[in-house]
Amino acid sequence: MDFVGKALWYIETHFEDEFTLDEVANVAGISKFHFARTFGTCFGKSVIRYARERRLSEAAKQLADSDRSILDVALGSGYTSHEAFTRAFKAQFGVTPESIQKAGSTEAINLVEPLKMNETPTPATLDPRIESGDVMLLVGLKRRYSDATSALIPAQWQAFQPHIGNIERHIGTAAFGVMCNSDDEGNIDYFTAVEVSGFGDNTPELDAIRVPPQTYAVFDHDGHVLRCP
Repeated sequence: MDFVGKALWYIETHFEDEFTLDEVANVAGISKFHFARTFGTCFGKSVIRYARERRLSEAAKQLADSDRSILDVALGSGYTSHEAFTRAFKAQFGVTPESIQKAGSTEAINLVEPLKMNETPTPATLDPRIESGDVMLLVGLKRRYSDATSALIPAQWQAFQPHIGNIERHIGTAAFGVMCNSDDEGNIDYFTAVEVSGFGDNTPELDAIRVPPQTYAVFDHDGHVLRCP
């Protein structure tokens, strides 16, 4: 079972409980940041969003197929009140829990069924080289993305292009994409940047970031820069 498969198994056996991205990543055996980005790339949504959608889908089935009260289903689904459950339910399905209970059917809504482990895209196998890097000072554009807006990252590179060659104390010939400050919902800060020898007076729209010494797994990629897996 690969790490995404392990995570899906954990989510399916625990989605009625509250859990954090750290817990799922620990089960998967990789870092929280790497797991969040991989899951979002594979499935188009964050881990926490998927778990919430699964939890509410199963709750909808219970409302349609049993005589349990809405409050009972809400509490069993991890919500602390009828009101909180109703807000989340309506946000996902566009209808109230009462309407599903009254209809005795979920045909009017789109349920989120379990993702199958054998449907998980298999990344291409690449052999990395391991390198140790010194501290890096980077200057560039920073924007925040969710799993729904990450497709806009190429546009950020286009916006950054005119700054390359016009940033004070620019060194080297490489440009860098840096992802950091992720949260449990899969939101991240993304930097498009170049390395500098020191932080000078650059335009107000540019941000600076200090990357501490790191050990890197370096993969060679000979395709289009915006189509790297």
